[in-house]
This record gives sequence, structure tokens and C-alpha cells, in this order.
Amino acid sequence: MKGLEPTDTLIGVVGKTNVGKSTFFSAATEIEVPIENRPFVTIEPNVGIGYARRKCVHIELGLPKCDASNSVCENGERLIPVKMMDVAGLVPGAHQGRGLGNKFLDDLRRADVFLLIVDSSGSTSPEGVVTRPGTYDPVDEIKFVVDEIDEWIYQSVEKDWDKFLKQYAIGAIKDPLEEFSQRLSGFGILKEQIEVALDHLKISSNELFKINKQDLKNLLKEIRRLTKPMVIVANKIDIPGSEKNLEKIKNTFKEYPVIPASAAAELLLRKLRKKKAIEYIPGDQDFKINQIEIDSKTKSALELIKQNIMEKYKGTGVVQAINEALFNSLKLIPVYPVEDINKYTDKKNRVLPDVILIRKGSTARDLASKIHSDLAKTFLYAINAKNKQRIGAGYLLNENDVIKIVATAGKG
Repeated sequence: MKGLEPTDTLIGVVGKTNVGKSTFFSAATEIEVPIENRPFVTIEPNVGIGYARRKCVHIELGLPKCDASNSVCENGERLIPVKMMDVAGLVPGAHQGRGLGNKFLDDLRRADVFLLIVDSSGSTSPEGVVTRPGTYDPVDEIKFVVDEIDEWIYQSVEKDWDKFLKQYAIGAIKDPLEEFSQRLSGFGILKEQIEVALDHLKISSNELFKINKQDLKNLLKEIRRLTKPMVIVANKIDIPGSEKNLEKIKNTFKEYPVIPASAAAELLLRKLRKKKAIEYIPGDQDFKINQIEIDSKTKSALELIKQNIMEKYKGTGVVQAINEALFNSLKLIPVYPVEDINKYTDKKNRVLPDVILIRKGSTARDLASKIHSDLAKTFLYAINAKNKQRIGAGYLLNENDVIKIVATAGKG
């Protein structure tokens, strides 16, 4: 695909080892990765492109079609690419380096949001060994993964904490907040985000290097919660016993969205779609078998997917989890930049070729900056193509806005 990058967001796929993470990643990205029932099949992180899904704005505008360039449009559904990273599964003590845990966690430093894949059937031991469904509690699994991530961030900061305190005591640190934010910049965490966390916990920036280590741990947990939100993906939802566990997970972790999923079902549907054996757009709530020969074993599998997953949960959960991460957890909205406000085209006369995902609350100038940094510097005004009204730099963007940016370089 050519054109503007829709988003620079990175989704981190995390979880205990052997819970179906690699299957989820493979289903989402259609990249073949090793999938086996044993720990540490994934050693190096897998990076690929998954797709979020939104109704394309050309439907709203009454246009017969669009010329999607940086994304894909199928039957009026815009599939928007996003980078995903699948790292090796975690085992207890990962933050202390157990099971190469530090390496795996460090791979996730730049992730903006986590999809926490959990075995909702309770058939994976803490060490990643597959066993009988119901043997283990997925609630404990989630707590363990969250704790490992929080401990990883805490230990990364805590190892320098005594040095910071000494430097502050002798007056070597003039701006505690700036110094602290520099330490966390490697996690992709911004100074403004730290300020919000401090405000939530009622800690002033001047008190930052006076807090004890338990308060530091609480602060870092709050920063992680704000800056790296999590979506729990209750995988293997079609295995008996999972439905009961799903309700338990939702009741225990009310602060996190929980998406029921079957990565294995999505993977099969994607493979059959590629062979044109079924009609299916990723994220659909159903599929249609085409009139070509499908073996009886596959037909039986499809019947089970339809009854136990699609009808119950309105989809396999793979695209739904990506949507939840981008549109709800990160609060991104799709916006379409154009050159011609009457034809909704770019300079090459392509209809609505690009979609950009931008934070809710962003302005027209922010959109200009996303398109090109120079465009933001030379910004004059913008035009809302839907109503043909001129808008200023501070105009707050709405979902599915179609916007033309006018800058001095293009004036006249």
C-alpha cells in the first residue's frame, strides 16, 4: 500500500507462554509464525501488520466507491493497517530475567497498547505446559502478566533511584520532573503523561524524589495504566468451561475491556478466505461457504465456528480486539485528508485514498502535522469537505471528518 501511514501506533501482543499468542498474531497479520504446544517457540519478536476496521466514509457520502491507497476497502468496510509485535510468552519471574524475560519485555518498550492474550479455558500451566481445561485459573494468569510488566518497569527505574536521591539531596537535580521523564522516555512515556499520573496520586513534582519505594511502585503502575492501556483477549473461548471463566474475568478486571476470542477460528477463516472457499471480511460476524469442494473435516470445523463462536460472540474477536485497542483504549478516530472538497479526491484524482488515525481531541493543525511537518508550519486554514465550511487551526476533529488543509505554499 502506498500513501500516508495511517498511524504510527504499535500494538504489543503479550501473555503467558503457550496461550495462543502466536496463533492470534498469525491470524491478525496473516504472517506464518511457528505455532507449537511448547514454551519459547517464539524467541525473537514477530512484527507484522494487523487491521482495524471501520465503515468507510464513502458510504456516508453516497459515493459508489473509493480508491483506498494506504488501507483497504472491502464492501464499504475500511481495513486500516496497524503495526503489531508479538514477543515470546512470559513465565513467572520474567522481570528478573527468568526465561529470557528481560529481553522479551524490553522488546515491548515502544508499545502504545497491549493486547493481553489469556487462555480462558484454563488449560495452560504457569510454565506454559498444556494440560486439561479448567486446571488453571485465567484470573491468576492475568494478574501474573500484569504484575510482571509492572515489576519490569519498576525495576528499570528503581535500580537508579538511590543515585537520583543522592543527586537531588546535593542540589545536582534542578528539575525533578524533567529528570524523571528522561528516565522513562525509553518506554515511550511523555512528560505530560507523568504529570497526569502525579496529579492523580496527589504528588507534586517537587516531592518526586522524596517518595518511598512503595510510592514509586504505585506511581509507575499509574503511569503504565495511563500510557500503556491493556485489552484482555480471552482466547480459546470455544473450549468448554471458557464461557464461565469469561464472566469471572470480566467481574475481576472491571478496569480492562475483555474481548472473547478464538484465534484458531480466525486463522482458519483467513486461510479459507485466501483460497476463496468462503466469503469473509476480517471482523465479520458471519461467513458464507462458496460452492467449491471443502472436505468434510473442514465443513465440520466451520459449523462449530458458526455455532460456538460467530453466533455467540458476533465474531472471532481478533479484529474486535484490535478495534478495542485503537478506537476505545487509545481513543483514535479515522479522518480522511483530501485536496478537492467537491470530488473528495487527492492530487492524483483518487477518491478518499488515505485515512489517518488521530487522537480524539486533535485539531486541524495536528492533522496537518500528521500529513507533513511543513504543512503545519505553513497552515492557513482548513475546509470541512462535508459541509464546505472553512475551519481554523484549533478546530477539533470528529470521526470520519473529510478535511482539506490549505497552507501558504499552496495558496493561489
